[in-house]
Amino acid sequence: MNSDRQATLYRFRLPMDSGVILRDSKLTERTGYIIKLVEGGLVGYGEVSPLPGFSLESLEDAGIQTQEFLERWVSGGQLSNLDELHPSVAFGLSMAELELNKKLPTEGNYQAAPLCSGDPDELIPILNEMKGEKVAKVKVGLYEAIRDGMLVSLFLESIPDLTLRLDANRAWKPEKAKQFIKYISPSLRQRISFIEEPCMQPEASLAFAIDNGVAIAWDETLQELVKQADFELDSLTGAKAIVIKPTLIGSVDRCVSLIKRAEQLGMKAVISSSLESSLGLCQLARLAQQHLPNEVPGLDTIGLFKAQLEVTWPGSLLPVTPLESQEIVWRS
Repeated sequence: MNSDRQATLYRFRLPMDSGVILRDSKLTERTGYIIKLVEGGLVGYGEVSPLPGFSLESLEDAGIQTQEFLERWVSGGQLSNLDELHPSVAFGLSMAELELNKKLPTEGNYQAAPLCSGDPDELIPILNEMKGEKVAKVKVGLYEAIRDGMLVSLFLESIPDLTLRLDANRAWKPEKAKQFIKYISPSLRQRISFIEEPCMQPEASLAFAIDNGVAIAWDETLQELVKQADFELDSLTGAKAIVIKPTLIGSVDRCVSLIKRAEQLGMKAVISSSLESSLGLCQLARLAQQHLPNEVPGLDTIGLFKAQLEVTWPGSLLPVTPLESQEIVWRS
């Protein structure tokens, strides 16, 4: 055993806002693990929290795999070949190591694209505080396509300098997507930064983009294909952007390589959350600042919680739960 190394694995539970729905299931509590690495007087944290309904690995499987690697690390082993692990585990371990080695900046890009659903007047004060591009996000596909189209059109008409990111989560069949876009005039569509996967089939999403002069982004398709050993981002042509959710993608190195390749291909890359705790969310903001300082990340999820964990998201008034109050699963 390396006597200078110590590690702790916590299991956390945080209450969620009552309205959080994931893949038709209500999420009342967010559970996951926090890694704490200690070496040479330095400390690094990482979050391992598979997202229910989206991550292929279970929370229990992720916890077992994380503990096995921590035991190896404490005994002097390296945190290597991480992308052979579950994505949430690879990300949490790599983030903890990055912070431990002081390779994660202290400053973060906390400019989250606000999630909007109703009155444009409520959005204006938030946008006025944003530096640079005024960008917001709208979830579409939850209601009637015509209603979504009218709402998006209302936002774009009411706020002339607004750019919107739309998240459809593969909700529409091609005919529904056509109903949606019909209510947004061609002159407004250029201010749709992108629509994340409007249709269930990638080829249908591409056809929608070409036919209607609107940009799309790969989200679920990227998560599925990146797991293949021979995956190349070049194969995902036709989209303007990729949405990188590290908990669903894998290690920090894998995420950074995607960002760099996207830049070479002329694609926008956006770091986005998978409902991480405030601790993990702040680390994502720091990662975004390091690699995409001029791009507004998709990290506006703290309001879906009823409590924060150890670290405060800037501006949030939610109570902060100390890490030491959570269950210790394993400690070296």
